[in-house]
Amino acid sequence: MSDDKKFTLWVLAWPIFIEMFLQFLLGTADTLMVSRISDGAVAVVGISTQLFAAVTILFMTVANGAGVLIAQKLGARRPEDARTVAIMSVNISVVIGAVLSLALYLFARDIAALLQVPAALLPLADTYISIVGGGMTLTAAMAALSTAIRNTGNTRGPMYIAIGMNVIHVVLNYAFIYGAFGFPQWGLSGVAVSTLVSRLLATIVLAFLFVHSFERRIGWKDLLQFDRPLFRETMQIGWPMGVHSASWVFSQLILFSFIAMLGAKELAARTYMNTMESFCFTLGYSVAMALQIQIAHLFGAGRKQEAYRAAYRGMWTGLAVVMTNALLLYVFGSKALSLFTVDTEIVALGVALLGLNLLLQPGKMINMAMGSALTGVGDTRFIMITGVFSLWLLATPFSYFLGIRLEWGLAGIYASMIADEYLRGFLVLRRWKSGKMLRPATASPGHQAVSAQS
Repeated sequence: MSDDKKFTLWVLAWPIFIEMFLQFLLGTADTLMVSRISDGAVAVVGISTQLFAAVTILFMTVANGAGVLIAQKLGARRPEDARTVAIMSVNISVVIGAVLSLALYLFARDIAALLQVPAALLPLADTYISIVGGGMTLTAAMAALSTAIRNTGNTRGPMYIAIGMNVIHVVLNYAFIYGAFGFPQWGLSGVAVSTLVSRLLATIVLAFLFVHSFERRIGWKDLLQFDRPLFRETMQIGWPMGVHSASWVFSQLILFSFIAMLGAKELAARTYMNTMESFCFTLGYSVAMALQIQIAHLFGAGRKQEAYRAAYRGMWTGLAVVMTNALLLYVFGSKALSLFTVDTEIVALGVALLGLNLLLQPGKMINMAMGSALTGVGDTRFIMITGVFSLWLLATPFSYFLGIRLEWGLAGIYASMIADEYLRGFLVLRRWKSGKMLRPATASPGHQAVSAQS
């Protein structure tokens, strides 16, 4: 397949969508199965997921920066540079993941207490965080490997691996929760072990695919490679992405602690809504990820006018899909919530948020699409500045003020999230429309066309 066909939005997006959708199904299956243990177990999984998302920022800073640079270098016909960047990103991510594994294993209960997990749920949280968190090095390896592979234009490989991982995980979940197939009935501990086993197998297969992802096969001696200028270039893109992602994830972690202050039912309701909302933006997020790879490749090849127009196509495509999904969720959401829990209070809390979700998702899609476009051309500092500003001066304080102080509860927290998404979406859209990030390339015909359109 030619590079032009390999890096089209649809060819890149559909395998990412299937991979993301399978992850959504994995999360849904997890939540459904864990809900058979107790609503408290669901709350533990929910807040633990936010914790794990927060700590992964440390290695995703390298992996994400490397992903953008890999696509740019391949677009610029510099495959050896792309290969070196990929190797460095995997090595550094695994080392960071190993350190995080040790910390999460040793201090699981202390961390859970800091997150305001109710005292009755601390034993469950201790077990889950220590086991799943103890395997964070696998998460780091998977993230770095799949990001590198995906940015070579091969989005199908990670998709197939995700299919296998999800099937294994769901089967093991069922076995450990219900004691099926002769397995011990380990409850939430079994869910954690299932997560580790499926991730280990996925990491092994991803590693095999990774060594064959470039023109020259990666050998054991290649793993010692380190190129300081390329690493510096990776971090110039990656560290603002890391700060922005950290701001978002830690703000979400704080929001979860606010929700935990409201009570265990509110925490469970938000966890269920997180699972259901994933249905809304899974395809939109896939479009955004594909758009980032496409634009990075076009930008690296010097095709800036095409990159400029591609961002808008991706945004409108994502908006159409996300709004369709949000409407479906609004219509069928109450029935879906009833699948997760029989607690009428939790169902009522979730139903009350379905209308607000209709407002939330378009703003989130604009953010994802245009933010991905800016990331693809390396304009990550602007995203970092606007994200830090909006998340910490708007979303987080207003969530506390509306949700806790004014006692609006989950509705107040959602209102703050909506305001944050639209503010950031407006700022990144305005930035892309200005064309500023495409101008340093000198006054080429492509540059002049972009300037005229902006």
